[in-house]
Amino acid sequence: MIVQKYEEMLQGKSVIRTLSEKATKIGEEIGYENVFDFSLGNPSVPAPAEFTKAMQDLLTNEDPVALHGYSPTLGIPWVKKAIADSLNRRFDMNYEAEHIFPTSGAAGAISHALRLVTEPGDEVITFAPFFPEYIPYVNLTGAQLKVVQSREDFQIDFEALEEAFTEKTMALLVNTPNNPTGVVYSEETLQTLAKFLEDKQNKYGHSIFLISDEPYREIVYGGQPIHFVAKYYANTLTCYSFSKSLSLPGERIGYLAVAPTCEKAKTLVQMCGQISRGIGHNCPSSIMQMAVAKVIDLTSDLSVYERNANLIYETMRDVGLTCQKPDGTFYIFPKAPIADATEFAMTALKYNLVLVPSDSFGRPGYVRLAYCVGEEKVARAMQAFREMMAKEKFC
Repeated sequence: MIVQKYEEMLQGKSVIRTLSEKATKIGEEIGYENVFDFSLGNPSVPAPAEFTKAMQDLLTNEDPVALHGYSPTLGIPWVKKAIADSLNRRFDMNYEAEHIFPTSGAAGAISHALRLVTEPGDEVITFAPFFPEYIPYVNLTGAQLKVVQSREDFQIDFEALEEAFTEKTMALLVNTPNNPTGVVYSEETLQTLAKFLEDKQNKYGHSIFLISDEPYREIVYGGQPIHFVAKYYANTLTCYSFSKSLSLPGERIGYLAVAPTCEKAKTLVQMCGQISRGIGHNCPSSIMQMAVAKVIDLTSDLSVYERNANLIYETMRDVGLTCQKPDGTFYIFPKAPIADATEFAMTALKYNLVLVPSDSFGRPGYVRLAYCVGEEKVARAMQAFREMMAKEKFC
């Protein structure tokens, strides 16, 4: 018998992926260089040269059995230590190798984190707008995702959070810097959230975990500091990916870091190995674990994203769209000039502009632009955007 819920999911395929496929099809007709594809968050800058060299050195000098063999269930020990040491250096933490679990990207980390701290029937709260894949991430564990709207500036609305919170709430899933808005939670927001969760733990008499999804941690603008979420709240599970910082999305490499202050912190990491047995995770690539550990404190040249952000934000403002200026990531989330954001996105396609309507992000009426695109192309895209706004009488 076919499992019906997965067949039903075929009717709700990723809007982002669908639009990315449409952009590719248009590109086959007119040349992809003429398609202004802002659909998919695929980094546009290369991985650092040091990463390539690390891969070459490993392939030349490392024992092939170790390089291509199964990694230990809980990850390669020296890789875990390198990650822990980096977090300690950068954020004044006290992680040990035993607090780190390498995963297949942030998605793998979130999948483990959710199963560590929720059971079927429990609730997980996230804040809209949010990454649409949170819905299957959470709901397919048997827990239920509960969505709370953020404020107009996309910081947390604590009154709305208070109304939504119940004894069944076991975790909050947060994403800062945020996809799709580009907003970074302020230190004040994180401090208030930590106090809120501590009070709820005392009220309900059980642990409540903060699952922090951080694939964009390194992409922040204006020289602002990176607010490491685990510094603010003891029961934090940090989910990280090297996909954006090192431009390695296809390599599927990341980690789950269990804060040393968590209840049963080292036991939680050991439990991850048992969770893997049930979801078929079975460790990420050995060579990728080793390679990222060799360049653990480096990033790609991420500066292009801030320049793109500034150009797009200025365009949005000039044509009269309401738009929060991004603090980081490579996303911007302007309000559509008409109520139906899907209709606006369909109109944009006439100008070869591929924008993602916001309904699937839980905040209707907006569009997301993933501006991980070459600067020259972004400049041409903004000319097309201005043309559309004028010709379609949106401004």
